[in-house]
Amino acid sequence: MDKSTETLARYASELQYEKIPVEVLHDAKRKLIDTLGCAMGAYNAELCHATRVLAQGTVGTPPARLLGSQEYTTAQLAAFVNGTMVRALDFNDAYLSKASCHPSDAVSGIVATADAVGASGKALLTATVLSYEVSCNFADVLLREQGIDNPFYCLVGGALASAKLMNLDFAKMANTVAFAVVPNLSLEETRAGELSMWKGCAGANAARNAVFAAEAARAGLTGPDQPIEGKWGLWHMIGVKFRWAPFGGQGGDWRIAQTHLKAYPAVAHAQSPITAALKLYGTMKVEDITSINIDSYWVAKRFDDRNSPLWRPTTSETADHSIPYMVAAALIDGDVTAASFSAERLRDPKILDLMQTMNVREDPAFSAAYPAEWPCRIEVTTKAGDVKTVETRYFKGHNKSPMSDTEIEAKFRRLTSSLLSEPQITEILAKLWQLETVIDIRDVLKLFATKDAVKH
Repeated sequence: MDKSTETLARYASELQYEKIPVEVLHDAKRKLIDTLGCAMGAYNAELCHATRVLAQGTVGTPPARLLGSQEYTTAQLAAFVNGTMVRALDFNDAYLSKASCHPSDAVSGIVATADAVGASGKALLTATVLSYEVSCNFADVLLREQGIDNPFYCLVGGALASAKLMNLDFAKMANTVAFAVVPNLSLEETRAGELSMWKGCAGANAARNAVFAAEAARAGLTGPDQPIEGKWGLWHMIGVKFRWAPFGGQGGDWRIAQTHLKAYPAVAHAQSPITAALKLYGTMKVEDITSINIDSYWVAKRFDDRNSPLWRPTTSETADHSIPYMVAAALIDGDVTAASFSAERLRDPKILDLMQTMNVREDPAFSAAYPAEWPCRIEVTTKAGDVKTVETRYFKGHNKSPMSDTEIEAKFRRLTSSLLSEPQITEILAKLWQLETVIDIRDVLKLFATKDAVKH
């Protein structure tokens, strides 16, 4: 067994609920509430309707449910379908260090496993913290844009979390790592060019494969014993011989508390530009604007090519990654919501025309400040020559400008109000805030039944 694999398996085996600080466990509840709210908010998305079809007629032993419909399927398919719900709106949390990931991408697989095994709330919290630690450690030690799509990080973290919920021993934890790493090196091409529905499936697919990795190890299968450091292992594939940064509880900060929530359904890099644009909303007539300069950090380079789909998105997946599109929507509408990415809005000439007045530029000082800060400055010039400038350094939801528990609840309620009754929502929130008292997580998950759900 290579040292990197041993370190992961040992950490996963030894992490215990009682060793996790109370404030970290509370933050795990916050992230679970946010993630499950994002999932329910996307229940009626076209992508999620399509993936539910994949699960029809396949029931596991033991089963796991699809959130909302409450139909039973396998834990793997529940991880996939529920995972597309988590990602469809691009509203779930983000972690950015040397590289980046959406650590909550793993939650659908963790919840599906917890559902299948009837795990306790304490076990779910422990597994969630573990997954965040592993997923985000990858982002701490690897570089961005090195070719491997970031859901891979969450696949390894989620696989160990599922193994933890299955009470696998150290040797089987190590095999879980092997089954997570060797077959699943997904490509970052997912996030290049005009983005497709697969952008919303990539994290879900990782969650599904994470469950399989743990299930394979539980069944007694063995995997390559040097998946990371071996001759043809991960180190060889990416050309980097990394070493893990200190884990939470072993000298490192607990990473779940370092992640960022989103106030708007858009890529993390757009949160500061949207925040800045909304400060300008209503201060001038949009038709009077002649130029808009958007200064950001290194992400600005993605907008150098004005022939890129990011400058004329035709899919919601591309639009929610387009800073010009979202700044235009914010200046015109005074908000950015899921409705901002409808087919009609993607063709709206007001948005498209306003985008043509924009320049997105890298400010070297902003790049130097990132990721400790996520700065953005927007300068708007009008026909009369008036110039208005606003700047933001931390968007709402950034770990240095965190959402309060009340704000997280409000986001959950907004996302679920059309699907769940007020008593359901109130009961779900009460149970999630007191998750350590829940004996069987299925008592919480059964509450996520839409008003027209199939009854079992």
